[in-house]
Amino acid sequence: MNNQKQDLQKKEEAPKSIEGAKGSAWKRLLAKKWVFPATYIAAAAIILTLMWVYQDSGKSKLADNMKVGLDSSKQTVTNNVSGPDALPANTQTETMSFPFKDRGELDVSLPYFDSKASNEVRQAALVEYGDTFTPHVGIDYARHDDKPFDVMAAMSGKVTAVEKNPVVGNLVEITHSNGLVTVYQSLADVKVAKDQQVKKGDVIAQAGRNDLEKEEGVHLHFEVRQGQGGAALNPEQFFPEH
Repeated sequence: MNNQKQDLQKKEEAPKSIEGAKGSAWKRLLAKKWVFPATYIAAAAIILTLMWVYQDSGKSKLADNMKVGLDSSKQTVTNNVSGPDALPANTQTETMSFPFKDRGELDVSLPYFDSKASNEVRQAALVEYGDTFTPHVGIDYARHDDKPFDVMAAMSGKVTAVEKNPVVGNLVEITHSNGLVTVYQSLADVKVAKDQQVKKGDVIAQAGRNDLEKEEGVHLHFEVRQGQGGAALNPEQFFPEH
């Protein structure tokens, strides 16, 4: 019985002896002066290796991104090269011209009423109809010999009105892409219809007569408005010669 107890104690003490031996070995190893510097150098080497790997990966990605950027720049330049279907870089908006062919053959028979002009000029731009004087919101043109002349579209656009008015006579209205509307009154022999597209310089009618300005004889009443039904503007400011 005592022998069995002694064997059991020996078995229990054996692992403790092994663990103690291991602990003593680590202590002896750590006690050596060269262990910590060697461990530090090994750790530093691992860290440096990881940094180099990371930097190389970053450089590769940067190089790939730069390559993509250069390829995109080349593509952009290629797209900007003008071709047969490319629009001109300096496309100019169409300007307004006189609503007739020869300015030298016509006189201004009734000017536009400018509220900022002198009293004398403003009086000359009043229209008398019956017992009423109203400001003239357009410019009237007439030939020296009182003969008819071709009335032309001042700009390209769409005919938005063709009417026969008992006071102002035959009327044509053209709406343009820039928002302006040109109005032509006192017409004869109208050659266009509503919703028709016209180009700048197309003949739309002949100058005629109307009841509102019958003292002027054969003439063209020309207006420029800011949109349909909008405020009347001085046509002179839109002509190239202005």
